[in-house]
Amino acid sequence: MDLYMMNCELLATCSALGYLEGDVYHKEPDCLESVKDLIRYLRYEDETRDVRQQLGAAQILQNDLLPLIAQYPQDKLLFDAVVRLMVNLTQPALLCFGKVPHDPGSRHCFLQVVSYLQAYKEAFASEKVFGVLSEKLYDLLQLDWEQRQEEDNLLVERILLLVRNVLHIPADPEEEKSVDDDASTHDRVLWAIHVSGMDDLLKFLASSSAEQQWGLHVLEIISLMFRDQQDPEQLAATGQARPAKEQAADVRDLEVLRQRELAERKSRAFQRGSRHSRFGGSYVVQGLKSIGDRDLVFHKGLHNLKEHSHDLGKEPRRVPKRRQLAREAEPRRRSALNVRLFLREFCGDFLESCYNPLMRLVKDQLLREKSQQHDETYYLWAMAFFMAFNRGRRFRPELVSETVSVRAFHFIEQNLTAYYEAMLLDKKEATSWARRMHLALKAYRELLTTVQEMDRSPDEAVRECSKIIKNNIFYLMEYRELFLALFRKFEESRQPRCFLRDLVETTHLFLKMLEAFCRGRNNLVVQSKRVRRKKQPRAGRAAPPAQPRAPQELEELWPSLAEQLGACAQGAEPLPEDVVPFDAASETPVEEQRAEAMVRIQDNLLGRRAPAALTLLRSAREVWPEQDVFGSPQAALDEEIQLLRQILFAPLPRQAAPEVEEPGEEEEEEEVEEELASVQVSEKEFNFLDYLKRFASASVVKAYVLLLRGYRQNSAHTNHCVAKMLHRIAYDLKMEALLFQLSVFCIFNRLLSDPSASAYKELVTFAKYVLGKFFALAATNKKVYVELLFWKSTATVREMTEGYSSLQEGEGSGARRAPKWTPQEEEELRELYLKYKGVEGADVVGSILAHLRAPGRTRKQVVKQLVRLGLAESARDFPRERKGTCLVLWTEEQELELQRLFEEFQGADDILGNIMKHLTAKRSKARVVEKLLSLGLVAERKELYKKRKRKPGLPGMSEDRSPWGAAGREDSAEEEEEESDSEEEAWEEGGAGDRAADERQEQGSKNQLALEQDVQGLARRLRQGGLAGSLLWLQNCLNRAAEDREEDGTAQPVPLVPLLEENEDAMENQGFQKLLRKVGVRAPANEQESFWRIPAKLSPEQLRRAAASIAQEEPEGEEGSPGGPDAGPEQRAQALQTLQLARRKRGAPAVPEEETPGPEQPPAFPGSDLERDSPVQSQLGPKRSRVIHSDEDEDPESRAAAPAQPDPSSDGEGTRPPRRRKRLRIEEED
Repeated sequence: MDLYMMNCELLATCSALGYLEGDVYHKEPDCLESVKDLIRYLRYEDETRDVRQQLGAAQILQNDLLPLIAQYPQDKLLFDAVVRLMVNLTQPALLCFGKVPHDPGSRHCFLQVVSYLQAYKEAFASEKVFGVLSEKLYDLLQLDWEQRQEEDNLLVERILLLVRNVLHIPADPEEEKSVDDDASTHDRVLWAIHVSGMDDLLKFLASSSAEQQWGLHVLEIISLMFRDQQDPEQLAATGQARPAKEQAADVRDLEVLRQRELAERKSRAFQRGSRHSRFGGSYVVQGLKSIGDRDLVFHKGLHNLKEHSHDLGKEPRRVPKRRQLAREAEPRRRSALNVRLFLREFCGDFLESCYNPLMRLVKDQLLREKSQQHDETYYLWAMAFFMAFNRGRRFRPELVSETVSVRAFHFIEQNLTAYYEAMLLDKKEATSWARRMHLALKAYRELLTTVQEMDRSPDEAVRECSKIIKNNIFYLMEYRELFLALFRKFEESRQPRCFLRDLVETTHLFLKMLEAFCRGRNNLVVQSKRVRRKKQPRAGRAAPPAQPRAPQELEELWPSLAEQLGACAQGAEPLPEDVVPFDAASETPVEEQRAEAMVRIQDNLLGRRAPAALTLLRSAREVWPEQDVFGSPQAALDEEIQLLRQILFAPLPRQAAPEVEEPGEEEEEEEVEEELASVQVSEKEFNFLDYLKRFASASVVKAYVLLLRGYRQNSAHTNHCVAKMLHRIAYDLKMEALLFQLSVFCIFNRLLSDPSASAYKELVTFAKYVLGKFFALAATNKKVYVELLFWKSTATVREMTEGYSSLQEGEGSGARRAPKWTPQEEEELRELYLKYKGVEGADVVGSILAHLRAPGRTRKQVVKQLVRLGLAESARDFPRERKGTCLVLWTEEQELELQRLFEEFQGADDILGNIMKHLTAKRSKARVVEKLLSLGLVAERKELYKKRKRKPGLPGMSEDRSPWGAAGREDSAEEEEEESDSEEEAWEEGGAGDRAADERQEQGSKNQLALEQDVQGLARRLRQGGLAGSLLWLQNCLNRAAEDREEDGTAQPVPLVPLLEENEDAMENQGFQKLLRKVGVRAPANEQESFWRIPAKLSPEQLRRAAASIAQEEPEGEEGSPGGPDAGPEQRAQALQTLQLARRKRGAPAVPEEETPGPEQPPAFPGSDLERDSPVQSQLGPKRSRVIHSDEDEDPESRAAAPAQPDPSSDGEGTRPPRRRKRLRIEEED
């Protein structure tokens, strides 16, 4: 960018900073305001970062800002403002743009900003600048916490950020084309840091407990200092004599290069003939076709024939960006010697005093999420670098004790797994996640190497620590499965070749340590995790149930079973002890498990295992002793034998087993299945060869072959790791056929023809071994030449070596394959297909399956065989009928039929079941229920529940119900819960219709009378307890709800909201809650409801009856009654008014104030149920149903003829006779 194209205001602001005269900088009076203006301009720059580019083109930082801080370090305000501006100018370009732009215009701006940053780094390579920054930082750190202000902390952080930004600037590869040991820009910056003493301040910040807030900043700066020193072992060996091992490696590399050069000279000599000819000649290559049908004509010399290819002259195919290979890491470069010596000394001091406390602090901040995103990468880098430096220098495990632990392994494994999953999910940032995963893998490798080094330590305590760590990491399954997952998901387009190299070397180290660990132990137990998936059985996929045996077969079977049982009685045959009839951890209900236990007993009897059946019977009797289902506990052996005979002959219901699908076949249809995955953790004995078999797969072998392809560029150790793993697969596991692949043989050919093959003796020996095995197999199996074109699985390897029919004989993995069709079966299949092909509306495949003689055939097998025989074109000719997917609309005739069936079976025990039986158009129960709800025939689904008859013998329970609840004793909260459960069973089993019978009417009247007495007694007791006002509030709520429902014509649940404190206390009283349940008020159904509610099922008439029952008066003089001495005149008047209103609505005459209830309302005697009620609050139970009575069916004449009120002086003869009432259902949730 041209300087003259700068913005006028920006140019004027830069001119107002000052001017440089020689080595002295003179600032202008408005210098501080100008710096602040520049900060403000940077804050409002556009997306192209125009202000940043103009300042970089004008070299403001080099010519003005750096001289300012060097010349005026004492001006605190100016120094602070200039540092703020420099931090902003030097921030990474990736942070400015968010990401690397893709469009050319934005990418040009991005590269321009990077070039200005590289110029800034050149300017910062000055000892004077870092000397000023170091002095200012030293002065700030000298201040105590009491004297240090907030501005001082901000300045410390800005100085650290400035150093971080400068070190983060990447090097320019075009400008720095220097060789090793030459000083680069980064080296000059590091030397300036060292001379100024900034490195000592960094070590102080890392080790001081009072400066812990700068821990992450310091770790980030240190990681950027060593960005070019990628080999810590070489850095540790700087300044020392080279070991003989490294010298031998250099000699070997030189020998390889010399042999290659000699081979190239020799080949060139053979290419040149003794006599020069200007005409090379043309040749016809027989057997090699050209584009047409003729042989190829070759127009070059014969010495070039081997290099001929049909691809010569063709334009190479463009590789899509998503398939391009990932970029490799930058080549390593060795810094100048003085810089390396300084860094070596810095690393030694850092390990001695700073590493353990700093790593402990950083990890704590990472775990507490006090850091920024991806800050854990600096932690992983520091772990890998400094632990490798510690090994290369003088191995002292105490210096890195903070990161040598099982927790460190777990932390790295967690991050490695997280990066791996993020790389698979985040496709756009897969390359970044792969780089982070590479960092974690390096740290993991260094941890394993350090543990291996601890095994060689002369200290016994160190070796014991190493043993404990290996015990933990080899025991857990996650660490063993990690490498397999990384190999299977390796992709060249996302992960570079260096990642694969480190992965292979880390796997080699892990297997080597694991093999040595297992060698000295006979029984190594490790943890094993198994994921069990329970799939919802698919409709229509169940196998046909087992056919029941004939009674004659069972009669023939029973004598042998009786003989076995007799032998068990005499002790001649032992009984098994490991029979468990009940699984407490299973999700299957207890009742279903009881039925399954009965079926298991029958299966044991059918399988002629009488002792197991007897043991299972006795065990099931202990688990389910109720109702003597499995016999009485005092049953003798003869009774048990008789019970077993009954079980054998009983037609027990069995669940159909799901059909087993064939492996390797694709689904014909997509169905959604619910999977419940449960991880089962267990222990098993570890076998190293079994674990090694997990690596014998095509995905793992492909990764190793990919690395083997570049054997010339690989180090000797990398080639050894590749050869060792392939040798384990080919020799130890006897699976050399996995390597019978054409690409592998091409590598072997190139290796054997390499002039420097003597340097790769291990690879050459292995290649000869594999080729020998291949040609030995090819002598017996000519098809292996075709198998060279494909990668193979273990099953294919077995077929190649043992014969292609070995997997179809029921052994190994071939046992899961479908049996072969015989000619007789094919003929039978053809006849059945021709027989049922013309039947309209019939399932052809289903009919064939039902009449096939050979059992075990599945629908897929039949369809595939029909296609193979040419009877059908494809599997689509036989579509499977899907249940529940066809939504057919209801016609008017079907709706009328449904309404007629509902009216017909409305009084039956099972309304829905009878409707389903008689419905013409077959539909699912869910569709029928929805249609009944939409037609308004039922209000709730519960009305269609199957009703079960009441169990006899329950005290106080009958089919007829009270007006507001069930009759029965309520001595405690437990009895009340049992009563609600029995009421729910009665509604589900018993009838709810109007089954009028004389004896039931009489019994219902008696129950109604008794329950009315209970309600009145409860109200009397509550009045005596001082809850008269709360009872009046309840009466008003019931009457108000009745009036609202009469006016609106609709009913909704009405909550009882107590506004007064006394009403709130009453709602918590157990006796008051019992009264609410008696009158039909529903308790809160779940934690989302807070108030009791008047159900929508209660009609206005029922609500008034309930209010009138509560409002009935007590005998005169009774305490707590409306007429008693404790009641005030207002309460008494309000109660009598409520009672008269309720009686008037019912059609009965009002009760005068002077009259009292008849003798059918007995007082609460001491010791009665009402007195024995405990104050414990009842628990909320399940929903229950109530049946109430109304007076709608009562004869008007009898109502008029009945006396208004019996004589209180009578003995009970004048009581009102019981009337016939219609029973209604109330839904109540308790």
